[in-house]
Amino acid sequence: MAYVISDECVSCGTCESECPVGAISQGDEHYEIDADACVDCGTCASVCPTEAISQG
Repeated sequence: MAYVISDECVSCGTCESECPVGAISQGDEHYEIDADACVDCGTCASVCPTEAISQG
């Protein structure tokens, strides 16, 4: 199951630069994860300073 980013995201960009497959990009309100590209590694969740990323 792919990871998702909640509204707690402050758009710092930390997760985007850490994603090994480039599945994260800036959305309209906060960063978003492309579920089809996500490989469920959890790297994004481990670096998120606001704990806004979890498994969906």
